[in-house]
Amino acid sequence: MPTNSSSSSSALQNLTASRSAGGSPNAFVLFGATGDLALRMLFPSLFFLDSEGLLPPGLTLIGAARSELDLATFVDKVKAAVTTRAGGYFDEKIWDRFSGRLRYAAVDAEVPGSFKALSALIANGDEVVFYLSTSPSLFGPICEALKAARLIHSHSRVVVEKPIGHDLASCQAINDTLAASFSEDRIFRVDHYLGKEAVQNLMSLRFANTLFEPLWNKANIEHIQITVAETVGVEGRWSYYNNYGALRDMVQNHLLQLLCLVAMEPPANLDPESVRSEKVKVLKSLRPLVGRDVEKHAVRAQYGPGVANGAAAPGYIEEGAGAATDTETFVSILAHIDNWRWAGTPIYLRTGKRLPAKMSEIVIQFRDVPHSIFPGADLMANRLIIRLQPEEEISLRIMNKTPSLNHGGMELKPLELNLSLSNAFQEQRPRRIAYERLLLEALNNNQTLFVRRDEQEAAWRWIDEIQHAWSRLSIKPTTYLAGTWGPSAAYALIERNGHSWHE
Repeated sequence: MPTNSSSSSSALQNLTASRSAGGSPNAFVLFGATGDLALRMLFPSLFFLDSEGLLPPGLTLIGAARSELDLATFVDKVKAAVTTRAGGYFDEKIWDRFSGRLRYAAVDAEVPGSFKALSALIANGDEVVFYLSTSPSLFGPICEALKAARLIHSHSRVVVEKPIGHDLASCQAINDTLAASFSEDRIFRVDHYLGKEAVQNLMSLRFANTLFEPLWNKANIEHIQITVAETVGVEGRWSYYNNYGALRDMVQNHLLQLLCLVAMEPPANLDPESVRSEKVKVLKSLRPLVGRDVEKHAVRAQYGPGVANGAAAPGYIEEGAGAATDTETFVSILAHIDNWRWAGTPIYLRTGKRLPAKMSEIVIQFRDVPHSIFPGADLMANRLIIRLQPEEEISLRIMNKTPSLNHGGMELKPLELNLSLSNAFQEQRPRRIAYERLLLEALNNNQTLFVRRDEQEAAWRWIDEIQHAWSRLSIKPTTYLAGTWGPSAAYALIERNGHSWHE
């Protein structure tokens, strides 16, 4: 299996430093171990970490779920999932080592007595990472049962999946529940976008290159676009999604996290608190969208029947068995950050389901040259595009002279300078799972790529104001056809400022 010796060496050094500080766990307990996320993402990620020698030698991986399974059956389920995800990178020798780490305990989070089976697999005083891949409604019962079973110690950590609440009040309630069992420096809140290579590369792009940082401000950047588009509908997640909608499900976490990394000031260093404190400043600088401002600066819509991937696609209501609902599946927002660096720079956020293409990208649109010395030339402003999916790459549009002998003046043409991460690092396994990095950092006790409580609650505070304004003003979702880029109002939102969506 191909590996990257330099990155593996660096990660191992981090792990060694973590161990010396007492941060290396003895056990990793995954609640919800038979669920979709665990089998599709988490266990394959742990397998890949083991394949590169990045798991502590003595680390035990304990699956916990309600299902009454024997160990052999559980191991078979994990192997089937890992084999499917790893494809040609699956190695039987590595699997033999990895499977030797696996244990299983049948645990019902709402039956404290069932935690005895888990206690039997953890030695007294073991340093444990608990990963809660469950409904947030179970976070409290799990933490209370772990405390009652004396499985939480001073170095224990907990990793929790979103959604952490559906508004600020419920978020605070869940965070209070977690804080009753774990200190803030032991709570790791996951936003899997922060584990993507291209997202992390935003930091190096901005702060490891003198080329961009002097230009990264309102004086040189005309506007910014952040788009996260999906081609799928809600499919089997209708009942869950209908309680959240695109604003709460996507904007509150993924899009605002990307915005923070784009707009934050340079941190003093890569210490977790330095990085996350700068992100909090961005969220606190977001101009509130309240009252009638929401009508002008936020669009909500819901997909109707249309055509997706060449086939007829049902509308959102049809997918919900005809149940009428005001839940939005598309949101576009014109945001402003009121600080010295960004004041007056429009920032457009857009996300939706049943759109024509699956993509996540950040577009940095630079300003036009102040004066053209090329008569007749159609100059186009520089544009930096950071693509997160489907491919991770960075491109920069620049103007270039065409190789011609035109005597009437220079002919100019925009060209793209491209950096494809998969092409640049062909010796590495392409398309790493974002959870690989997040799991490694949780094991290393590094919170940089996880969301701090005040950061999360600041995001919810901004989102709640939009949601409340929609409710107070009775703003219902408009309709867009499945397979299109959203409603006409989303185009009007950006075109009012003389801009257009990058598609």
